[in-house]
Parts: sequence; structure tokens; C-alpha cells
Amino acid sequence: MSLAAAQEALARLVLDVPDFPKPGIVFKDLTPVLADHAAFTAVIDALADVGRDADGNAVVDKVVGMEARGFILAAPVALALGAGFVPVRKPGRLPRRTHQVAYDLEYGSDSLEAHRDAIAPGERVLIIDDVLATGGTAAATVRLIQACGGATHGFGVALELGFLDGRAALGDLAVTSLAIV
Repeated sequence: MSLAAAQEALARLVLDVPDFPKPGIVFKDLTPVLADHAAFTAVIDALADVGRDADGNAVVDKVVGMEARGFILAAPVALALGAGFVPVRKPGRLPRRTHQVAYDLEYGSDSLEAHRDAIAPGERVLIIDDVLATGGTAAATVRLIQACGGATHGFGVALELGFLDGRAALGDLAVTSLAIV
């Protein structure tokens, strides 16, 4: 599958849902992409390429996905790369000692946690998510990876809401978006 196939699938299948989760927000619904095997495969393949070098070799040790939609994309990307998967969760959902980071959303604030031992010092980590909006969730995840001693390789996302300039929150981190809307 190619990047072009992933981009075509996203353009064709992503639905706009107005006023969700709050009035004034237009939610980008990727569930039709997930329900279409060829589209889902194309998106996973394209996102996995973010964790490969020019020769197609995996260059990451772990793939992080943020709760909850990030899990759906990050876990199969980890499998495709032969890497481990690390869930980043909302507070109180992980059973052992965690690092916690607070962050702002485009429509509020929240915090995230990761197990303290989820990423070993020096491990190379790829972050995968469904949508990049303001960049708050991704920036918080970078801070969690750093707290564990990991090195963030890059950030891969299916959709980027370009008008919100979420890349600015990520500094010089390499960001790969399959589609910018």
C-alpha cells in the first residue's frame, strides 16, 4: 500500500460531525476508515513508514498511542514495525507507578499517564495518533517519553487540523501527517 492510497481513503471516508463533542467543534470521524479493510490497511502501512528508514528498516523500539483512538492506530503500527506498544492513558487507569503530565486541549484540559517502566532509557519511540489538533496531547506525550528516558523519533498522524497549528506545540519534532485538513 502507498501513501497515496492512505490519503485517498482518508479523503473519501472521513466524515465531519458538527457540534461534537461540544457546540462549535467539527469532529473528524475516522471510524468509516477503520471499518474498511483496504483503507485501514493503507493508513496503518503509511503510518508504519514513519518508523522506518529509507531502506524500509524499523528504527524504533516502541510505538506510543494515546487514549483512546490512538490505541486503534498505534497498536497495529507497532506490530508492523516489530516494536512494542505503549498505551498512554488518562489518570487512574494504569495499575502501577506512573509519570503524569497535564496538558490543554482545543476544548478544555486533561492529563495523561504512562507506566514509569514502559520505555527504557535510550529507547527510540514513535508516537501515533488519529488527529493532530492543538498539539497539547502530543506535547504531553513527548514529555512522558522523556520522563521515562526515551527518545522521541517522530510523530505520525492520520489527520492534521492545519488551521490549529498543532505542530507549533511540538517544536522540532518530525511530524508526518497523512492528510492535512
